[in-house]
This record gives sequence, structure tokens and C-alpha cells, in this order.
Amino acid sequence: MKQLQTTTLLGVAAATLMCLPALAGADSHGMKAVAEIKGCTDPDISGTAKLMEKTSAEGIKEVTVKMMVEGLADGKHAVHIHEVGACEPCGAAKGHHDPGPFGQSRPDSATDDVPAADINHPYHMGDLINIEVKNGKGKMVHTTNRVTLSPGRLSILDEDGSAFIIHTNPDTYCDEESDLKKGCAGGSRDACGIIRAAQ
Repeated sequence: MKQLQTTTLLGVAAATLMCLPALAGADSHGMKAVAEIKGCTDPDISGTAKLMEKTSAEGIKEVTVKMMVEGLADGKHAVHIHEVGACEPCGAAKGHHDPGPFGQSRPDSATDDVPAADINHPYHMGDLINIEVKNGKGKMVHTTNRVTLSPGRLSILDEDGSAFIIHTNPDTYCDEESDLKKGCAGGSRDACGIIRAAQ
């Protein structure tokens, strides 16, 4: 009887171990967030963003951003997650989400210190890809492991929140070694959306 129980337990353990890889890659957190995009000065700009966090098989948290927007000028526009959940005015969102260790959240330092004190862009945690707009409509799908929705140092749902900023121009990713060209991160701000946790 004892041998039968041991055999049964070993079988259950083996079956559980076989399931572990699948479980590790599964959506263990499933946290979601949304943002309503509004024009900074143009009321005809509107859109939505949906975010979902998943955990990879290696335990890395990844956030997929799906953004749709209307009313922007055709062409590419820089998109970043900014460090404060505020949009009135759009400048209230402050710099790019980048909790550290350096915390230099400004997108460029042109006309300031030479050489530039902050050349971290495009390596801020909140730096995303450009959204391309055609016939007044833009769509972007992007997955990043630089931010999380769940608690932690990279969370964009921290105490002061976070916001999407869509810029007037494309992000050229500021690939300079010593100083950053003014406007290389997209220039002025066209639209903003506060990121909020969702079910």
C-alpha cells in the first residue's frame, strides 16, 4: 500500500513538473491599463491606448501597448511614457519615465551643459517607438520590457502616475554620443493621455 501511495505521488509530481514551463509563460499577472488620448491644444485629436502586462517564460514582465489615434498630421510622431499622470497642461506630464538610477528624465539637453549632462534618450524606460499616421489615423502596437504595470521600480502606475505624450515630430532616437540635437525626441507635444489601471 505504501509503495502504491509513493508511486501515485511521484506520478502527480511528474505531471505537475511537466506543466511548469507552460505556467511560467502564462499570463501570471494579467494587469491592464488604459489611457484616453486628447489633443494638447487641438480638440480634434483623440484616441485610446490599451496596455497589458504578461510574464515571459524567463519571468520577465512585458507590457504590450496598443494605441489608436485620430486627428494628428500625417507622418510619424514620437510616443513616450512620461513620468507624471497629468495632462493639463501637457507640460505637467514632465519628462520621460525613467526612475533611475540616474533619473535624468529630460529628453534632450541641447543649449544646456556642453557636453550634455543627460544623453540617456533613447534609453529612458518610457521611450517607445514612433506612431505613423496616414489619412489622419494612426495605430501602434509595441511590446516593451522597460516598464511594468505591477508594483516595482519600473512601474508606470506609481504614486504620481504616468501619461502618454504624442509629439509633433518623429523621434530620431537622438543617436549622438556627446550632445543631443534639440527636438530629436519629437519636439513639442500634440497629445496626452493619463494611464489608469483597468480591469
